[in-house]
Amino acid sequence: MQMLIAPSIETNFAMRKFVIKKDGHMPFHTNTVEHEQYVLKGKARVRMGDESFIAVKDDIIFIPAGVPHSYNVIGDEDYEFLCLVPNKDDNIEMVASGGQSCGC
Repeated sequence: MQMLIAPSIETNFAMRKFVIKKDGHMPFHTNTVEHEQYVLKGKARVRMGDESFIAVKDDIIFIPAGVPHSYNVIGDEDYEFLCLVPNKDDNIEMVASGGQSCGC
């Protein structure tokens, strides 16, 4: 993750750039803040709650606070996206694949 606009600079939101390497993933988890995302490059299967979809370049994704989500990169290139979040405390909790908290 690369911080593009830090909370110390902007009081309302933070902007971050994520790169998930080819064949990589981000595990199923929840956040206490919403996410607004813009896909810059690559392709990933995004799981939100009980549903999943393929995200590609130029897609816009909204993830409400508290909704479990994960990313699995597919294809031959890294998956890159911008992620904007409110400038608030964010508690991240890992979630087991069945939707229950794993207590991580």
